Amino acid sequence: MAYDFDLYVIGAGSGGVRAARFAAGFGAKVAVAESRYLGGTCVNVGCVPKKLLVYGAHFAEDFEQANGFGWSLGEANFDWATLIANKDREINRLNGIYRNLLVNSGVTLHEGHARVVDPHQVEINGERFTAEHILIATGGWPQIPEIPGREHAIGSNEAFFLKQLPKRVLVVGGGYIAVEFAGIFHGLGAQTTLLYRGDLFLRGFDGSVRTHLKEELTKRGLDLQFNADIERIDKQADGSLKATLKNGRVLEADCVFYATGRRPMLDNLGLENTGVKLDKRGFVEVDDLYQTAESSILAIGDVIGRVQLTPVALAEGMAVARRLFKPEQYRPVDYAMIPTAVFSLPNIGTVGLTEEEAKEKGHSVQVFESRFRPMKLTLTECQEKTLMKLVVDADTDKVLGCHMVGPDAGEIVQGLAIALKAGATKRHFDETIGVHPTAAEEFVTMRTPVAG
Repeated sequence: MAYDFDLYVIGAGSGGVRAARFAAGFGAKVAVAESRYLGGTCVNVGCVPKKLLVYGAHFAEDFEQANGFGWSLGEANFDWATLIANKDREINRLNGIYRNLLVNSGVTLHEGHARVVDPHQVEINGERFTAEHILIATGGWPQIPEIPGREHAIGSNEAFFLKQLPKRVLVVGGGYIAVEFAGIFHGLGAQTTLLYRGDLFLRGFDGSVRTHLKEELTKRGLDLQFNADIERIDKQADGSLKATLKNGRVLEADCVFYATGRRPMLDNLGLENTGVKLDKRGFVEVDDLYQTAESSILAIGDVIGRVQLTPVALAEGMAVARRLFKPEQYRPVDYAMIPTAVFSLPNIGTVGLTEEEAKEKGHSVQVFESRFRPMKLTLTECQEKTLMKLVVDADTDKVLGCHMVGPDAGEIVQGLAIALKAGATKRHFDETIGVHPTAAEEFVTMRTPVAG
């Protein structure tokens, strides 16, 4: 049968655009459908604008610390509207870049909501198109729990478009999005409280990292409230919000921000017209080749719920394009040793196993840790400390994990991720000469294990 397209991609986020561009480059006839914005969550309401806001929040510290280096500054004033307008301009520029990337690659762009009609047919804007392969890359969407008054709360999507900076913010959640936005709001001057229903945030991260960040955020004056959860939200006559917790306590705020998880974006997608199956969490079920239970339909990225990171979606998109249209170049995505950063203030950078995971896997573990005040802060009154940690297999000397909390943690850990991917041992670290004076050199000068 002759199809209109070899590959029809639904979703022009990171993974979908990567798959489409490279498939077209390999000679396939490709179309992409997008109903919202080009670039997906990452470019529009995720990584990129979030990091711009983190940069904005960090200036408060820089102004404070400048005095120690001889700078006398007048009173600093922050304007939220200026930051958001400049952020919007940059995102619009990136949207244009994504459009050009697709069009210049020979991809047909369909703007509208695409729906799967059958295993080889998609409907969009009243038209139907056939395709040999359909790729679902529709990503995720923030979800706010079903509590009374949930309509008064916002999620991460809305946070990027607030008309003004709230004076008092309750951030609800314990993942990286909650921690990052708590730092943003606090750094920009809002009275910020982070509520988490568990004992300690960032579940799944190394225990030392979690504890260290808790200590540093507390030093900065961020109000951390653990084992706390909201039962209902009520809007007051003056427009403020009253959050009643499950233990009966009442907190008042001008904004309640939820970062309590994301669901796969499958609304009105038409998957019921196919044999595609969902897993128990509601994500699209795929095999190791990103194939769904319907042989003509594939899925990648956040919608499959594996590792929900932009670079992982890019790798998955590349793998699909190669396997389908350039099989001699195909290689599977390696999910081991994926580095990641949390742009909290201070930042977290991590790669490999946590101490807890290493022990659970049966490794005989040696731990090397260093906590120190960064050189930049020695001329200031700031008492922030950086944490660096290596998790090492005592039997093989192989470095299993590398973790950092401190300035530029993500930048530093990216380079170390290559070393861990290549199988570096602690001896390799010890024999590497450091770059002096830097914080990063601490990773090659830790000699004495602190625990095992």
